[in-house]
Amino acid sequence: MTNTHASLCFSDEVTHAVKNSQPIVALESTIISHGMPWPQNVETALKVEATVRENGAVPATIGIVNGQLCAGLTHKQIEAIGKAGPSAIKVSRRDLPFILQDPSLVGATTVAATMIIAEMAGIKVFATGGIGGVHRGAEHTMDISADLAELGRTSVAVVCAGAKSILDIGLTKEYLETLGVPVIGYKTDVWPAFYTRTTAFPVDYTLHAPAEIAGVLRSKWAVGLEGGVVVCNPVPEAYAMDEAVMDSAINAALKEMADLEITGKETTPFLLQRIADITGGDSLTTNIQLVINNAIVASGIACNL
Repeated sequence: MTNTHASLCFSDEVTHAVKNSQPIVALESTIISHGMPWPQNVETALKVEATVRENGAVPATIGIVNGQLCAGLTHKQIEAIGKAGPSAIKVSRRDLPFILQDPSLVGATTVAATMIIAEMAGIKVFATGGIGGVHRGAEHTMDISADLAELGRTSVAVVCAGAKSILDIGLTKEYLETLGVPVIGYKTDVWPAFYTRTTAFPVDYTLHAPAEIAGVLRSKWAVGLEGGVVVCNPVPEAYAMDEAVMDSAINAALKEMADLEITGKETTPFLLQRIADITGGDSLTTNIQLVINNAIVASGIACNL
């Protein structure tokens, strides 16, 4: 793993991990800027990093600072992104060259952009909350997350609590199948839906140990099958939300979003915030716990890989 890109930089901790061939887990920064409010966003980011370390791997929170693609952010940089909140630029693949051209901008990376930078850095395992996907009503709006296309082309495994429950999970599953992206259920036969543990949709394969998942990743990439893998890891049962409560909150938030004519990259942050408001903050607690849980599983995969 070497720094072959002029715009790519490593934190001291990640540099040490690279030199010593330690397992590394990538973490995204949009969850800090757009996924949670201050100060829970920074507290969670640091807790997730600590969880990765406790489970034998090195965390590399990814973002764009001073015109650099950063594989590993300092505590100070994480805090700056957290305080910036939604004023930080939400960066996907299309945005990268523009953010790099303006060092004054702070870029928080989505799943797609985090995957790109992780692959540049040689990091093969990434823990996040939930992947983006096909939005409800996409047959009319064509609102489909760039995360899915990235999964089809970028060779990084993404450990998540499924697709965010604000999405059309059935169509998301079909889209990933078209792109040839395998969906592994970690100790589950069905897709989880972020806040809840189950849906009506089966995963492609069920595996029960990080070592098994690492073996599949090695096999996939060894024969030249480029592209990512989705590892669905349900939220711990103690923190899972009631499906009826979540459906009601999501439907109310979706109606409000339609009334306000909110579209594009503002959709997901708006819905997550409104759902947190409607559920009295319960969904935020669930969100935090599922990210920590994903960091544990991702660390296990990275250590075995």
